[in-house]
Amino acid sequence: MIGLLLPLHGIGGRQDLPVPFGLAVGGAAVAVAVSFVVLGLAWRTPKYRGNESGKPLPSAITRTVDAGWFRWLVRLIGLAIFGYAMVSLVFGVDRLTNPIFGFIYILLWVGLVPISIFLGPVWRTLNPLRTLHLLLSKLLRQPPSKGLLQLSPRLGLWPAALGIFAFTWLELVAPDRATIPVLQAWIALYVVITMFGAILFGDRWFASGDPFEVYASLMSRLSPWGRRTDGALVVRRPLENLDGLKAQPGLVGMVAALLGSTAYDGFSNSSAWVGWAQNQDISMTWLGTAALIVFILFVLVTYSGATLLAGRLSDSSRTTLPGLFAHSVVPIALGYVIAHYLTLFILEGQRTLIYLSDPLSNGANVFGTGLLAVNTGITNHSTAISVIQVLAVVGGHLLGVISAHDRAVALFPRHKALAGQLPLLIVMVGYTAGGLLLLFSS
Repeated sequence: MIGLLLPLHGIGGRQDLPVPFGLAVGGAAVAVAVSFVVLGLAWRTPKYRGNESGKPLPSAITRTVDAGWFRWLVRLIGLAIFGYAMVSLVFGVDRLTNPIFGFIYILLWVGLVPISIFLGPVWRTLNPLRTLHLLLSKLLRQPPSKGLLQLSPRLGLWPAALGIFAFTWLELVAPDRATIPVLQAWIALYVVITMFGAILFGDRWFASGDPFEVYASLMSRLSPWGRRTDGALVVRRPLENLDGLKAQPGLVGMVAALLGSTAYDGFSNSSAWVGWAQNQDISMTWLGTAALIVFILFVLVTYSGATLLAGRLSDSSRTTLPGLFAHSVVPIALGYVIAHYLTLFILEGQRTLIYLSDPLSNGANVFGTGLLAVNTGITNHSTAISVIQVLAVVGGHLLGVISAHDRAVALFPRHKALAGQLPLLIVMVGYTAGGLLLLFSS
């Protein structure tokens, strides 16, 4: 039976039925077998062209999307939605019926994934802080790209990776995280840092330092929508879109933070961890913080080590390989997100939409949803849920293997491309087996 809200996950984690052991083992076996089939029989020359590929969309669609009025319409919609939610944060009551908790932890954090997959990199336009910075720049009559300082390219995505760690720590570890004062403090800090960075470095800061925008941009790389190098709006194969993700400093840290924090979320809900941690003299906050860091560092070290070893086995330059292969971890992270958050998003997403009709918890029914009940029909299909979870983890693994394979045959000498892929394949299999184990043990 799917549990009720648990205090281990933002507004609460949702425990699905543990995946049957046979299904978990079968999924791991399929992942390993198909991986080696891909390596042995797949294409021997690179097929993906990244940002140079894609079939142009009808000109009317491109003109509409690129029109100034349309972009401002999307910006104002994003600003209005978040302005409405912030009323709950600033003036709402401090209890779980306040919709701000579900809005931040469910609709924003988890919802960024389906939004980015189905609509592409739309968050760049929806981002309310980017809109506020644009309005401020217009008020001051200066280009939004102009800042007081030059942003060093060496910084890359490291600020966003640290931001992802800070948010997942808030969501999964921080004491009293489901209280208004704690959430107010975190969001205030996030807004100040993001806007201060935009003032210092211009709007390019959002693509480097805003954890939500960088997260959404990574997931949008698995969308069929994209921009070609000539600026045309195109539809392309998702893995070809993913191939266009450019290596830059901090990209490896970013994907490690995403994958490691999601894995920790599954681990923190396991009975073994909860039972052990509660019997220790150290507080759950310190134990949880240490475990979260360990999970992220584990992904960072194992992935980087595998790619560096791949360079050694393939006689290739090793220093740049972690960044060049980091795109292949994104599908694995997506599989983890689907497996761990599917029912949480469906059920608590409904509850949040109901609560949003009453932002101040005073009996209002702004959208007419206040008297609705959560449809829990999904809880009657535990087998289907388990199958979806396993397919998400295994499917993410296979997409990652295919992406890594295509990149390997493009970078490595042909006669050593297969050997060069083996270390990364082994690590990916380990991630998949670990993900299935977490699902089994939850």
